[in-house]
Amino acid sequence: MLPGNFCQKLGIERRSLSQGGATPVIQLSFVYVLASQPDGGELGICGIVITVLCYILVVVTFPFSLFFCLKIVQEYERAVIFRLGRILPGGARGPGLFFILPKVDQYSKVDLRTVSFDVPPQEALTRDSVTVTVDAVVYFRIQNAIVSVTNVSDAQGSTKLLAQTTLRNMIGTKNLSEILADREGLSSQMQLLLDDATDPWGVRVERVEIKDVRLPVQLQRVMAAEAEATREARAKVIAAEGEMTASRALKDAADVMAETPSAMQLRYLQTLNTISAEKNSTIIFPMPMDFVSRFFQK
Repeated sequence: MLPGNFCQKLGIERRSLSQGGATPVIQLSFVYVLASQPDGGELGICGIVITVLCYILVVVTFPFSLFFCLKIVQEYERAVIFRLGRILPGGARGPGLFFILPKVDQYSKVDLRTVSFDVPPQEALTRDSVTVTVDAVVYFRIQNAIVSVTNVSDAQGSTKLLAQTTLRNMIGTKNLSEILADREGLSSQMQLLLDDATDPWGVRVERVEIKDVRLPVQLQRVMAAEAEATREARAKVIAAEGEMTASRALKDAADVMAETPSAMQLRYLQTLNTISAEKNSTIIFPMPMDFVSRFFQK
């Protein structure tokens, strides 16, 4: 069993879990803080000595040392502190005030706001061997400040380069019709690929938008001619269907008029009324239908 003074010095919590006369058991809650760094590893004897000396120097030069020890980060920023090259436990600091040891601690500020950038136009061949130029916009932000500092040297620059290669690779797996018709699906797929690839860097890709799809001028002319021919063919079909419907309606009207002789006379008078309503120089000599019908019978 460890002595009480030794346990108190090392910050060990001693609990007796004896039940029914059983042997007391000691549970170690935490170890000596200066000798171990949970996130950055152990400092070692030399690191502990340097840290203690820096604390003594800060106390001796108080309050002038506060100008060098107190730092401020904004609400949208976090500070990743390295003590003798190792990350301090407790994660990133901020927002607000935080304490560092001069010449021992170094810190890096990380902006957590959403950043947007334009992907330069990428020219590539589609799956059906058509050359297209596609550009996009990517929105991302840092979701883990420590990982973005320790796992990659430049998180933003790496994300931009990865977005370019990802867009070019996706163009090669799609047909031209798919790229033109399903831009939202292309944007969603690119977002998922970028988000999975940048997750080890502490980056989260929030949104990807395809801005423009540019085609060669010759291909644009061919597609325009094809679309015009398709529209003309559709217009001719519609006109033919209209004429067929009109002819059927005229045939039905003629059958009705043939059954009633007076209907033709009424239609004749209606036509004369329509012509007389307009201001024209047309002269019409009306003739009785019975007189005209005699000539048709001969």
